[in-house]
Amino acid sequence: MPIAVSKLTEPAVRAFVTAVNAHDRQSFRAALTPGATMSDDGSERDIDEWTESEIFSSNGHMDIEKQTADGLGLVARYRNDTWGEMRTMWRFTVEDGKVGRFETGQA
Repeated sequence: MPIAVSKLTEPAVRAFVTAVNAHDRQSFRAALTPGATMSDDGSERDIDEWTESEIFSSNGHMDIEKQTADGLGLVARYRNDTWGEMRTMWRFTVEDGKVGRFETGQA
């Protein structure tokens, strides 16, 4: 049974997942710090290019299975039109109430 996004305990992570699932580029950018960075399966990626291809233009969606006690780690069933569905892990660094970095990869 997925965890409702509204039940995610870290507000910045909740805003990130809400924006991803709504395909809302403006809210997504607002959830990030200006210099936010990311990695996918251990490789640094350009956040704008990656999110455009992996989230926005491919209908990305996260169903949350678990969150860590600190609210900064998630295990999610992630799906998009390019890759289908896979079990993924997400780890967030929050700075001043926004996501400054996220790392994702297969779980």
